[in-house]
Amino acid sequence: MKTAVYSARRYDKTMLAQANADAGHELRFLEDRLSRETAILAEGCAAVCVFVNDTVDAEVLGILAGQGTRLVATRSTGYNHVDAHAARELGIAVVRVTDYSPNSVAEFAVGLLLAVNRKIARASVRTREGNFDLDGLMGFDLHGKTVGVIGTGKIGTIFARIMAGFGCTLVGYDRYPTPAFEALGGRYIGVDELLACSDVVSLHCPLLDETHHIVNAAALARVKRGCVLVNTSRGGLVDTEAAVQALKSGQLGGLAIDVYEQEASLFFQDLSSTIITDDVIQRLVSFPNVIVTGHQAFFTVEAIGQIMRTTIDSIGAFERGEELVNRIPD
Repeated sequence: MKTAVYSARRYDKTMLAQANADAGHELRFLEDRLSRETAILAEGCAAVCVFVNDTVDAEVLGILAGQGTRLVATRSTGYNHVDAHAARELGIAVVRVTDYSPNSVAEFAVGLLLAVNRKIARASVRTREGNFDLDGLMGFDLHGKTVGVIGTGKIGTIFARIMAGFGCTLVGYDRYPTPAFEALGGRYIGVDELLACSDVVSLHCPLLDETHHIVNAAALARVKRGCVLVNTSRGGLVDTEAAVQALKSGQLGGLAIDVYEQEASLFFQDLSSTIITDDVIQRLVSFPNVIVTGHQAFFTVEAIGQIMRTTIDSIGAFERGEELVNRIPD
């Protein structure tokens, strides 16, 4: 089936082509993000394949539908970038990747926590410059600390399992508690209590209307002073301006993020030779107790391979008229 693949980077082209070797779909790779202006590039394609920073709103879907597109396949688990209601109204099916190496994101979240707590990035820069002084690099033991996990699905539970291995006390918040988290010794409590008692808070929930800015100014006022916040889920979970103020006051002891609510204009591209006009991200990276990475938590051989295979399988199932097991819920 002819498919336009938007936001295609080198690794997308290589690994999606490998997954497609036996399926034989006609893939049109486009480095552009999907938008109102670039939707025309998918003309004649029955399917489009998108990523998290592509714009798949009602207007774009209307253009795609008018050009004959009948399937949107997103190379992600989250689908908040897709107007699901508009897609249904237009008769466009939407599929996602419901499962891919949750270890990749959970392990990266732990890496971010260690890096910001133990000042690993700062230490590396220093030693490259011949500075082996330890002043300003002191962190704290994770052993014996309380770690709050907001969202205890597959990724959150794996993160909790790793933290349990460090000897941490686990508390969690989720609308749908899981026995697996409790089996690790985790205890479910309200989100306000979790914020107040946790030395570390890690976010592992989807971006929904009810979770948008779940960490806002009011929430940050309730966190245990000096708490470290980790976010590898979606940027919109955190009110970044409020986080900046909490960092300035010392209420927040550290921030480690792989996602950013305004990342669409920044991430997945090289801007090192340009002037970045986003003042908020510039302020964030100026803090010595902040680490920002460019949405790479999912980026392992295992995870990308599974994402590409699942995407190709979904396109094939749609072409054959089979049930779409990875269709987004109505």
